[in-house]
Amino acid sequence: MRSSPISELRLRRALLHLSLVAATVALGACSSTPPTHYYTLMPAEVAPRPAPARAPGALPIVLEPVRVPAQVDQAQWVVRLGDDSLAVLEQERWASALPDEFRAALLEQLIVGHGAIDARTQPPPGAPPWRIAIELRRFDSLPGREARIEGTWTIQGSAAGRAASSRCEWLLREPAAGGMAALAAAHQRAIARLADAIALVLGQASRGETPACPAPGERS
Repeated sequence: MRSSPISELRLRRALLHLSLVAATVALGACSSTPPTHYYTLMPAEVAPRPAPARAPGALPIVLEPVRVPAQVDQAQWVVRLGDDSLAVLEQERWASALPDEFRAALLEQLIVGHGAIDARTQPPPGAPPWRIAIELRRFDSLPGREARIEGTWTIQGSAAGRAASSRCEWLLREPAAGGMAALAAAHQRAIARLADAIALVLGQASRGETPACPAPGERS
């Protein structure tokens, strides 16, 4: 038995109503989702350091890929709460992978702030470049409190015709009273301090001196 035109019309209206309700619910769900914020470790501007703080000449360097702890090696921010537990913030993210962010920011500080040359893009004509390896044991973000990074760096190269190397331990803490943007800025300051310390040791090694690692947390 065929349905009447009136029944078909009612069915179509009911289906249209359901479609409109579903679309409204979907739009409401989308509008209730908080926006995602992206942050970077790259500094907005790097000022060249004074001559005493710079390594002698334009030293060629190779900054190896940075190793970070597995728990923070993701796009989302991982923050440490007051009870020392960790939380993943879905809407707070790094602009790129954290190891890449860290390496690019540190390299920018060494090149612009300390006059180093990236040997991967400008191959040096003379001696082989100094190789710098960074391993982070901790990359802590404590909202409203501080940014804390801890790890080791290793420098290898040659000076005065002989091989030279140095391995240093470090711990850097920067206050971050405020929101997530303040915390990202604190991490940027910590990386700038790390670059200062590396440049100091790199300068000593390139002059043939015995490198002296700055004390952990010491401002260079």
